[in-house]
Amino acid sequence: MIDLSASPVGKDEAAPAPEADQSLEESIPQAEIERITTDTVAALKTVYDPEIPVDIYELGLIYKVDLETDRTMKIEMTLTAPGCPVAGEMPGWVQDAAHTVKGVDKVEVTLTFDPPWSPEQMSDEARLQLNML
Repeated sequence: MIDLSASPVGKDEAAPAPEADQSLEESIPQAEIERITTDTVAALKTVYDPEIPVDIYELGLIYKVDLETDRTMKIEMTLTAPGCPVAGEMPGWVQDAAHTVKGVDKVEVTLTFDPPWSPEQMSDEARLQLNML
């Protein structure tokens, strides 16, 4: 499992250490899990909410990322609001971005509103970009 549910990575911080379960470590080497984690963060940071000039990772829209032993990546995400105009499109953008990560064979994106997104989920970098610090 790659758990990105902790606070987003700031510009000067390293990617979070992946939490890999035993069966995943047996099928995918730890070094590759770490690379996939770093590459996944970078890929997710290329997706932006068109109404907010901050990437979805820094906004805190990504709740969880799991990498299965068959190299299926499962992403749980939310939107800033249930009525977001790109609600039907953004999960596809996330899927496309994550699918660029070498070593990932399949990507499944699930949209959830539990818990609902709030500005407290934004990283300091996002707050700075939005003049909220």
